[in-house]
Amino acid sequence: MEAELSFWQFSLQIIPRLWQGMIITLELTFLGGFFGLVLGMVGALMRLSPFAPVRALAVTYITFFRGTPLLLQILFIYFALPALIEVRLDSFPSGVLALSLNSAAYFAEIFRAGIESIPKGQMEAARALGMNYGLAMRRIIIPQTYKRLIPPIVNELAALSKDTSLVSVVALSELLYVTQRIGATYLRPWEVYFWAASGYLAVVLVLTLVASRIETSLAKKGGH
Repeated sequence: MEAELSFWQFSLQIIPRLWQGMIITLELTFLGGFFGLVLGMVGALMRLSPFAPVRALAVTYITFFRGTPLLLQILFIYFALPALIEVRLDSFPSGVLALSLNSAAYFAEIFRAGIESIPKGQMEAARALGMNYGLAMRRIIIPQTYKRLIPPIVNELAALSKDTSLVSVVALSELLYVTQRIGATYLRPWEVYFWAASGYLAVVLVLTLVASRIETSLAKKGGH
């Protein structure tokens, strides 16, 4: 029966189900991005710490999560981690945890590069005024990095929105998982994958538009 439906008739039938998967994809992107940004800033500050053990810990973390596949990290957190901590995580929190930890490693390097792009004289001047390292970072260095960080952060968030598709391996009903199920049920992959691709593309375009607006706003305010 579905094979007799036109493109638009069939699309109207499947889009509501795809939208349910898209909502989970957006939740994964938002939560993974939020926690990734927070952990990434912490990781960057640890990476730049004057204390060698703290720097070594940050380097180890960043190297591990950037050097191993995200798919492997998702599978490890969902299947292997419960055996270590004796706490069973459902597919959604497992996905959020994996995406957060993975994106944090990339955000940490983005923040580190942005902070190191500020002339060292800024830090020296702040210390000469009596500020300690932490206060100088919060008041002088970090505020100057905002505009420089927007493009790479948006690129990473866009990549994160697409990486959410990997969580389908633990049977989480995000967009790709729903797409595969519908495609296998109705044997009409063209329409199904077309709308799924459109959904991912829409997320990237929205992120790009938001970043452009922020950059324009900062430029008008004289941000650097």
